[in-house]
Amino acid sequence: MSFEFAYELVLGWRYTRAGRATRRNGFISFISGVSMLGIGLGVAALVIVLSVMNGFQKEVRDRMLSVVSHIEVVSADGGALQDVNDTLKEIRANPNVIGAAPFIAAQALLARGEDMKGVLVRGIDPALEPSVIDLSEGAQAKSAGLLGINALKPGEFGVVLGIDLARQLGLRIGDPVTLIAPNGQVTPAGVLPRLKQMQMVGVFNSGHYEYDSALVMMHVADAGKIFRLEGPTGIRLKIKDLHQARAVARQLAPSLPLGMGIRDWTQQNRTWFAAVQVEKRMMFIILTLIVAVAAFNLVSTLVMTVTDKRADIAILRTLGASPKSIMGVFMVQGALVGIIGTLGGMLLGLLIAFNIDVIVPALEAIFQASFLPKDIYLISRMPSDPQMSDILPVVLISLMLSFVATLYPSWRASQVNPAEALRYE
Repeated sequence: MSFEFAYELVLGWRYTRAGRATRRNGFISFISGVSMLGIGLGVAALVIVLSVMNGFQKEVRDRMLSVVSHIEVVSADGGALQDVNDTLKEIRANPNVIGAAPFIAAQALLARGEDMKGVLVRGIDPALEPSVIDLSEGAQAKSAGLLGINALKPGEFGVVLGIDLARQLGLRIGDPVTLIAPNGQVTPAGVLPRLKQMQMVGVFNSGHYEYDSALVMMHVADAGKIFRLEGPTGIRLKIKDLHQARAVARQLAPSLPLGMGIRDWTQQNRTWFAAVQVEKRMMFIILTLIVAVAAFNLVSTLVMTVTDKRADIAILRTLGASPKSIMGVFMVQGALVGIIGTLGGMLLGLLIAFNIDVIVPALEAIFQASFLPKDIYLISRMPSDPQMSDILPVVLISLMLSFVATLYPSWRASQVNPAEALRYE
């Protein structure tokens, strides 16, 4: 470290603390502190918001995948698949596939008394379904009063409902419920809908409101009879790495028979994930503007410091300091404000982000309010997932803006004329 850089660093740090304890310097010190605080709060806000959005996306994705499979092979025309057993063997031969189960997907109405609700019906094989989703563990927890999918028996026409759907219809385990299929039967009086009396044999709780309030599971054999299908309409797959779903789907596509399509979980929920990414990008831009405003407050702080230190600058110039050194002193001052504010904001943001699961419930209890109604936000708990890929750009942008804000005031300080500055001293 050269002597010139050392005194630039020392003087920059001293000016950051405002040097002498005069009223004017005290005000400059206060403005420097406000600049640090503004940068820190902006960085903290960015870290917290991006962490919450990452956690929200991860939480919804994980809960979604407790009901939705990684990959689905479906019939192109919506009818029953042909050669299901051969297709299952072909799919299971892929080393990336760890589970496969046939299913029937359809839409219907579920009625109890005067209450009626549109539902998604999924016919499943209870023996194979646990190999493709993780729902079975929670749905079979008898200690929680959940009978689960193992209660589904062929020919008994039992159904397992999402917990919110059961609450909306006022159903309990063992209650009868009527399923109304859209493919009606032709009679002399016209086309009448097909009605089937079912019995609720269990409930499931995936934690994802969209499915807990609309999904009905039944045995695949019973679903085939109700919807007049000769077999499953698709095959659900689970793979080793869910992030490789698109690549595995491309591998499997050429081996599938004609009339079959394949889609992965990102395609099934493309609109939702795209919307989250757009929101995250826009929030990053908006909150970065807050950091920019705080960073450019450094301009006024440094301009005031330069004006106050004109005599000091003139003395340094007469002692041999070069304009470059004077510029370096004030760049160090601005950089220190930016660095301290950025690091402080990052630490504050991470502290809140890692403890948000404690902070938010406490605030909800204090204000007697729910910040995340699950019927709107799909989940009811505030998640957080800080990621270095988000935090590092925030820190770098904040430091860059702080550095840019120091350039003009520092250059102005280097242009001070010693003779003119000392004329009235």
